[in-house]
Amino acid sequence: MNRKTFIKNAASGIVLASLAPNLSFAQELQEPEPIDIKLVKEFVVAGHKNLPLVKEMLNEHPNLIYSSYDWGSSDYEEAIEGAAHLGNKEIANYLISKGARVNLFTLTMLGKTDIVKSTLEAYPELIFAKGPHGFTLLHHANMGEAKELAYYLKDKGLKKTHIKIK
Repeated sequence: MNRKTFIKNAASGIVLASLAPNLSFAQELQEPEPIDIKLVKEFVVAGHKNLPLVKEMLNEHPNLIYSSYDWGSSDYEEAIEGAAHLGNKEIANYLISKGARVNLFTLTMLGKTDIVKSTLEAYPELIFAKGPHGFTLLHHANMGEAKELAYYLKDKGLKKTHIKIK
């Protein structure tokens, strides 16, 4: 190999070596395919009342736990929220154990009084928040038989269990 070829090959190698990290990073940034919306809907529906199906579906598709379904007019719902508005503590707790994102409605249904009260003291406007399908915190307290929270919410002025969102 002559000197000119050596320098040319060395320069090419340096350029390729400097680009390699960027090429692999670009591949990592490619967005994955969305989960099939029919599968998301099936999982959210199962989250309301079918623990065996929830377990089976999560085993096959672990990222379903983060998915939400739009029932129309931006009425989004996750499986854990379906469990919450039906008062299904077993499914809600199972989903939490698997890393589901918890919100104030679920915590209310589960009777997590200290967390809910401290959140509402910091953000009092959330007392009138609408959950999936327009179910209020009072609805969730009633479904979870969280009597102390139900009294607290009523005392703060929340009288409705449902507020139309559509």
